[in-house]
Amino acid sequence: MKTNHSIKQKIAAVSEIPKDVIFGIPVLTVLGEMEIDIENYSSIIEYTESLIRIRTKLGQIRVLGKKLHVEYYTNDEMKIRGEIETIEFKH
Repeated sequence: MKTNHSIKQKIAAVSEIPKDVIFGIPVLTVLGEMEIDIENYSSIIEYTESLIRIRTKLGQIRVLGKKLHVEYYTNDEMKIRGEIETIEFKH
């Protein structure tokens, strides 16, 4: 019996649907050191001026820096602005 994940992998391989859509993989767009757009996130775990922790289906994304703030967010997308120093991925 095939797992749901392997079926999704086969669909992604033969279709033109992007993998981030099929698997819910987070997509990060970084503009310099001042802005990051994150798509496909689940929730905000921690929010301070120096650390923003975000839950995704694959684990956590940690954005570290100074004067960080969430400029906007929707159910699956957000924009963080500030002096971004580090972006970490935790499984």
